[in-house]
Amino acid sequence: MPRFVSLALPCVVVMGAAAFSMAVASDPLPPDLSYRPLPTMPFSAIRANDEAQKPAVMERQRNLLNDRYDLANRPIPGVMMSGGRKPVQQGVRVKLPAGETWDSLAAKSPEEIRQNGLLPKGFMPLPHVKQAAGGQVFPENQIGKIGRDEGRDLRRFDVDFDLPDQMTPEFPPPIFLTTHPELGDVSHGDVLTIKNFYEYMVGILTPVQLEGLRLLLTPFPQEEFNQTEDRKVAMQSTGVACLDCHANFHTNAAFHQTPDVRPQASRFRLDTTSLRGLFNQQIHGSKRSLRSVEDFSEFEQRTAYFNGDHMSATRKGVNLPDRPNQVAMMAQMQNIIDFPPAPKLDPLNRLDPTKASEQELKGEQVFMGKGRCAECHIPALSFMDNNMHDLKLERFYKIGQTFNDMVAIPDGPIKTFTLRGIKDSPPYLHDGRLMTLADTVEFFNLVLGTKLNQEEKDALVAYMLTL
Repeated sequence: MPRFVSLALPCVVVMGAAAFSMAVASDPLPPDLSYRPLPTMPFSAIRANDEAQKPAVMERQRNLLNDRYDLANRPIPGVMMSGGRKPVQQGVRVKLPAGETWDSLAAKSPEEIRQNGLLPKGFMPLPHVKQAAGGQVFPENQIGKIGRDEGRDLRRFDVDFDLPDQMTPEFPPPIFLTTHPELGDVSHGDVLTIKNFYEYMVGILTPVQLEGLRLLLTPFPQEEFNQTEDRKVAMQSTGVACLDCHANFHTNAAFHQTPDVRPQASRFRLDTTSLRGLFNQQIHGSKRSLRSVEDFSEFEQRTAYFNGDHMSATRKGVNLPDRPNQVAMMAQMQNIIDFPPAPKLDPLNRLDPTKASEQELKGEQVFMGKGRCAECHIPALSFMDNNMHDLKLERFYKIGQTFNDMVAIPDGPIKTFTLRGIKDSPPYLHDGRLMTLADTVEFFNLVLGTKLNQEEKDALVAYMLTL
């Protein structure tokens, strides 16, 4: 029989704003505000409780999503993601407060919006489907693919993925290589796995790149997917691979929580980012601002796989990749992943006027000027600036509100993500709180006070679709 540590359950894993205020004011903090507690019950009891609670957990999250968004399947006619298999969704999906229009809201000051509670709920931080537990949650298509190809189970018994398929990226996504642009998509229309990568990539990649790819596809223990009784999968698991989340070096909308914030109730949801164009990125991680992909790869294996807790990592079987002989090879592979083709852009990422429509050219003007987009998303720098920025969204809402056990605190500085190939990467922002590109336009129109009219907003969306 395994031994279980008798610990009190964390007092503020699930808490309201008042409890949060008391917790952050206390000094020193109780240990369980930083460290995840060990199980207090046998695994069989934890699993039974989680499975019994799961329907209510999922129903609560569905209610929150339906309260915030219109999640209907309404694609833009004729506009597909880069692989040509999935349409891009159209229209603003964030729901407005009663009696407001987007123009009336944009005319109000941040103070007026905050005092009257008028910030659309869809602009607020999006909670994890089970905030108190957190951890990685994979979409059904990824779970099925890895189960069929590898016999490895990515399905949690306590939660399911919460967004509808139409609001997620194309699956499987295409793969483009900087080393072989003439080949186009090299994915074979399939998801790379530890079982097929050699067959698909031998002769295209160098030996160093192939070894890096093998490591990126090798599962290692993770907080919810491991051999211990402290896991969220039914059977003991070998873990997850880097490319379980970054499927084909893109994103499949899998999410977890930032490892960089405590206590648990304040940790924000973290949407998986694309690895396309990593060769031009100088900082990595939404909060940590790690300065190389080697640092990021090593740190992810050491702590972030384990919710930022190196103590938990040691207990569950952390993988410690060798910096020169393994991490470097992983980085070599990641650094040759290219953006999808953008035939309307010239070599410096400006629209070619002989190829772009009048509306797209108008959108570029808005992007470069009134919309203020290019101040951070610089076209010549792959539509990013390798900096972190604080949008100070808390100007518009009262700090400490609780949504499905998540206490909303300021986002703080978040790194600028690239906009190249952005139509392939819904949902948007670091936590996936915005479902469509039209939602992002309304969000930044409000936050930056740009006062765009509808024609300018539509043109801006049309322009981003060309990227």
